[in-house]
Amino acid sequence: MWRVRRELAVFKILGALACAGLAAYWYAAGDVRGVILAVPAAVLVGAMGLRDLLVPVRLAADESGITVVRGFVGRRHVPWDRIEDIKVDVRRRYGRRSEMLEIDTGDDLHIFSAHDLGVSPTEVAEVLRRRGT
Repeated sequence: MWRVRRELAVFKILGALACAGLAAYWYAAGDVRGVILAVPAAVLVGAMGLRDLLVPVRLAADESGITVVRGFVGRRHVPWDRIEDIKVDVRRRYGRRSEMLEIDTGDDLHIFSAHDLGVSPTEVAEVLRRRGT
């Protein structure tokens, strides 16, 4: 079972509160442009933090297959025989390395970052490949 780190969810909630505070400050100061920027940022970051708190487990594996999160709180179970490919997309940009786990089920492509999984996608891919065989 792989989950979002709790610290990341807390930082998102704190970021949303900071944006809401800025929106209130700018509203009191009469700065409409600041409010127009801060309110959507507070809503977006708050929704992301809320999702992390409500559905921290993004990917789980058992003997029958994997369970992935769909949408805000939905889940989908995929049997091992429906999984066509498991790979890690590694990219380097501006001196930083990023990894994304890609699980191809034929109909859907499920993509997970290291932030979604709480560990390196390469480690998760190795575990899933061992379990799926």
